[in-house]
Amino acid sequence: MAYHDGESVSPHRIRVLYVTDLTYQARGRRYGDEDVFLSDRLRSDFDVALCHPQDALVFMNSFDVVVVRNSGPVIHYQGHHDEFRSRALQAGTRVFNELTGKADMIGKQYLLDLYRAGYPVIPTVERLQDLDQLPLADQYVAKPKYGADSVGLQFVERDQLRELSFEDLLVQPRVDFDYEVSFYFVDRTFEYALYAPHADQRWVLEPYEPTEADLSFAQQFIDWNDIEHGIQRVDACRTRDGGLFLVELEDLNPYLSLDRVAPPVLDVFVRDVTSSIAALAGVSPASGPGSRPRSG
Repeated sequence: MAYHDGESVSPHRIRVLYVTDLTYQARGRRYGDEDVFLSDRLRSDFDVALCHPQDALVFMNSFDVVVVRNSGPVIHYQGHHDEFRSRALQAGTRVFNELTGKADMIGKQYLLDLYRAGYPVIPTVERLQDLDQLPLADQYVAKPKYGADSVGLQFVERDQLRELSFEDLLVQPRVDFDYEVSFYFVDRTFEYALYAPHADQRWVLEPYEPTEADLSFAQQFIDWNDIEHGIQRVDACRTRDGGLFLVELEDLNPYLSLDRVAPPVLDVFVRDVTSSIAALAGVSPASGPGSRPRSG
């Protein structure tokens, strides 16, 4: 781990520990390229050092803010992640995204909770005796409550549902949809949207111009979640009748597909991320991200 260009750290600049796994091989995405780009842009305003997620606990106390980005599914290093999260919460470490999220950050139980609360979520159950609450479908999706990046995901026929263990498992009907669309937010502000026009190519994305109804749909989940500083991605599917269902609310380390974003939009996104990190570090908006953060 090293600071950029071997320079000494300025006492007047915010020190950012940027957590990423540059070597993680994600299907259809280039994690390393995205984080090299974004961390480089952040160096204009902060002193930045990169580290692997398994090393975050060792270094986090030496920085003003820990930025968790493309660190890969935590199930691959669950012990390290759990200890990092516990220590960071105990010490009051400033983590971006803040560790107060109620969505993917703590598993997929939120899908069931939101569905029960009447939010537009794909129908979801967690118990064998509740299967009759699901609509009839050709196939069903069984997903681990603590899975990520499709790890452990199963597609099953209806007559196979009763063979599932239902231990830390959620079951949903496999929805017939036109396309998937993702809405990206910094803090509670919408930044951009991308969609996959071909249902079988999730990460072949194109810019998407959301309607007011689309934005209202996405905003309700951002407003529900308890994150004031961080990047969130609302993943939804457009059903055949034109409606939207929430697929996932990514609030831990969402991939951003920045290579699909137009330069002017990307500049605004980087500016807003910079401002959010500075605010999290305790810098007032008037003083800007180049000023000394408050202690405490």
